[in-house]
Amino acid sequence: MTDGTPDPLPDGLMDAFWDYEAALMADDLAALDRLFAPGPATLRTDAAGTLVGHDQISAFRGGRGGAPRRTVVDIQVQVVDAANALVVATTELARGGRGAQTQLWQRRPEGWVVTAAHVSVSPPAIDTRVWRVVGDPLVTGAEDGPLARETVAVKDLFAVAGQKVGAGSPAYLAAAPVETRSARAVQRLLDAGADVTGIARTDEFAWSLFGDNDHYGTPPNPHAPRRLPGGSTSGSATATSLGHTSIGLGTDTGGSIRVPAAWQGLWSIRTSRNAVARDGVLALAPTFDTVGWTTRDADLLARVGDVLLPPAPPPTTSDVVLATDLLALAAPDVRAAIEEFVRGWGNVVRAPFDAHDLDAWRTTFTLVQSAEAWHQHATWVATRLHTLTPAVRGRFEAAARLDPAEVGAAADRLTRTRLEIRHRVADRIVLLPTTPTVAPLPGAADQSLRETMLGLTSIAGIGGLPAVNVPLRTADGLPCGVCLVAAPGRDRDLLALARTIPAPG
Repeated sequence: MTDGTPDPLPDGLMDAFWDYEAALMADDLAALDRLFAPGPATLRTDAAGTLVGHDQISAFRGGRGGAPRRTVVDIQVQVVDAANALVVATTELARGGRGAQTQLWQRRPEGWVVTAAHVSVSPPAIDTRVWRVVGDPLVTGAEDGPLARETVAVKDLFAVAGQKVGAGSPAYLAAAPVETRSARAVQRLLDAGADVTGIARTDEFAWSLFGDNDHYGTPPNPHAPRRLPGGSTSGSATATSLGHTSIGLGTDTGGSIRVPAAWQGLWSIRTSRNAVARDGVLALAPTFDTVGWTTRDADLLARVGDVLLPPAPPPTTSDVVLATDLLALAAPDVRAAIEEFVRGWGNVVRAPFDAHDLDAWRTTFTLVQSAEAWHQHATWVATRLHTLTPAVRGRFEAAARLDPAEVGAAADRLTRTRLEIRHRVADRIVLLPTTPTVAPLPGAADQSLRETMLGLTSIAGIGGLPAVNVPLRTADGLPCGVCLVAAPGRDRDLLALARTIPAPG
């Protein structure tokens, strides 16, 4: 009204609002679906990102297990016209803190429905999906050094003096001793001036590629909201992607640093086998285990390498080869992103990697990895299988049943395969998809994807090769990656090359 008197509330609006609130608290999915406008234009957004379309919103509600308990303490309404109104509600959460929701309601023939909504809640003091323990900082680095003012998220496999190693397992954490000294890689970062912000979550015993965690909750993926973060260096990668830290320190056995980097839009390196000391790092499969790290830019990726990697000769020039047969394993959107990257780079040779035996390589890798994981952890795991998540428990159970003769034959094949892979890489830099797909939605990550992914990631694992993930984006804006692989010991060559690559758009 022109005299400043508030417009009267449209009939039925507040009844619909309270129906929605009751349905939310009851987790009445049918009622919630009815009260949100059908069709592809309906929006719901929160700190994790925006859901577009009624179907996405409905699927999200169906998978979250209900909303936090709350009480509405204030409602403000701006009437647009007789058929449209903006409702802003302030809520108090049962767990403490306040939240708010802003909803655009529209009157339709079937009644009032929400066409757009924004939800916010007070953040927790610590996101325990990302962090096991955190400080400000947890450990202070040297006053000066090449990494002064940088911050580190340490994967929960590395010893940090005064803390336990939890390995992503509550049972393991409970029995673990307090470490008296930090892992060598952690100490070198501290000596270079970096501060350790905290100890970040890992998939249980680092034996996963997807990053989901039934014990503590799955770390979020800031650049692909509501999709999996990638594992097993999931917490460290998420902390870096969120900007909580500038460096995510982790390990890579079968892709554990490369996968989360590709799915979260980060730079990363899996170092050559034994290039960085693993003293004070809980092992999974020592034949393949390496130290690695993630950053948000290539320059810092290389500067961390200057601290952790051994000296090497000046970088050398090499042919860059796109492995066409490995590229063919990627989904069309990832393949197109890599093709666009290659076109913009310049002189890249296209040639097959001749990976005709890729499935056999993966099988060999899996057998040796499983046997070594059982050897490392059988004493602890054998009587505690019931404490493990189903997927990891199943892997340990399968490892316990392996035939020693079969494992011995796999170890022999591994030696031959390692030489074969190194021969094919030679003095070239080989490009291949880091992962075959973008980050999947929870529930869509199945054994088939795991096997295809391991087929790609195990090449560097078997060969003991350094591998750098270059972050790319698909046409839909989702993160993916291309991997630069070189001969053992050429870590610094890859990092120097990465510095010349323009940052992803």
